[in-house]
Amino acid sequence: MPKWEHVDGHPGTPKGFWGSALHTGIKKGNALDLALIYCETATATAAGVFTTNRVAAAPVQLSRANLELSRGRARAIVVNSGNANACTGREGMRAAQAMALVTARRLGVAAREVLVASTGVIGVPLDVRRITDKLPTLVRGLSPSNASAVARAILTTDTFPKTCVLTTSIGARKVTIAGVAKGAGMIHPRMATMLAFITTDFAVSAPVLAPMLRAAADDSFNRISVDGDTSTNDTLIAMASGRSGVTARPGSAQARFFRLGLTEVCQTLAKMIVRDGEGAKKLVSLEVRGARSRRDAELIARAIANSPLVKTAIAGSDPNWGRVLCAAGYSGAVFDPERAEIRVNRLVLCRRGCDAGFSEAAARKELNRSEMTIRLDLHQGNASARMWMCDLTHDYITINASYRT
Repeated sequence: MPKWEHVDGHPGTPKGFWGSALHTGIKKGNALDLALIYCETATATAAGVFTTNRVAAAPVQLSRANLELSRGRARAIVVNSGNANACTGREGMRAAQAMALVTARRLGVAAREVLVASTGVIGVPLDVRRITDKLPTLVRGLSPSNASAVARAILTTDTFPKTCVLTTSIGARKVTIAGVAKGAGMIHPRMATMLAFITTDFAVSAPVLAPMLRAAADDSFNRISVDGDTSTNDTLIAMASGRSGVTARPGSAQARFFRLGLTEVCQTLAKMIVRDGEGAKKLVSLEVRGARSRRDAELIARAIANSPLVKTAIAGSDPNWGRVLCAAGYSGAVFDPERAEIRVNRLVLCRRGCDAGFSEAAARKELNRSEMTIRLDLHQGNASARMWMCDLTHDYITINASYRT
């Protein structure tokens, strides 16, 4: 089986996809704040994974419903940034429906085949006419190359666009998977104010694509934490055009290969989100090993990744390993703390639940790195779990204290 190769590109790189973006005035200045991804294949399939927050934004509710109504068929995704259209009542749902309906009419597709996403401030009514008035121009601007602007149009507090494109050849046919994402704060997906859109020219039926996307999300976006908050708008959507001529049939080698690529795109984007965490300076790979069960490993990893005390210690390059063990202790997992070992990169900080007698200078050197691995080995069993997290700095407070105003 061939290997996936990272290349430059955008959502329009896979065959069959077009894109467009423009400014509507939802955001201040002239920043792009409206984007459209369109698939020219009438039989395009789609799948989505959405926030688990009970307070789900209108676009999330509408896109869930449309995917069910269409039985996994979709032709377009229209997305705005600057306003989440969340906690906006019936008017919010009418606004989301108007976005889908006007887009559908302009594209000549069914309204149920248009998915909607929004990101930005919660609780502020969306002036949907700013969007619907611009949709004709947005549709006219569709082209494969203009899809490069989508990654910028979906940003809020992000400091850089997040894109990943993988390609390879299977026989004489070239296949591609592309993804874009946004997210920097309110990040603890199960899923965060996180949006991600995947396009591929693989032929993948909806019943095959949906579980693959859920599994890829579990191994990527559901393993990141910036601040422990789960948003109202988290949306991950994948669309498959089938234009490469390569089919991912259930149980086939092509299906397994596609799943590997899909997971790699999602993990790459997820780590970009953590690296761009609001005010963050450091990307941390957190590994929990030697747990009695997968559940225990997961509980511990999430407790550590969400601990403000652990995050601030990392921000200050303070080798306060006791905070790591403390978080594990209140996680609800069962383990013997006297067998625990903690490392930052290769340096042992804690052995058998006690200080390992490390050099403070050496520990600070490791913690000063912009990327690091923190590993907790419980020596209790064979189960493990992984999370990606970042540090928590004063800049996070600065950004979020004035986000609405």
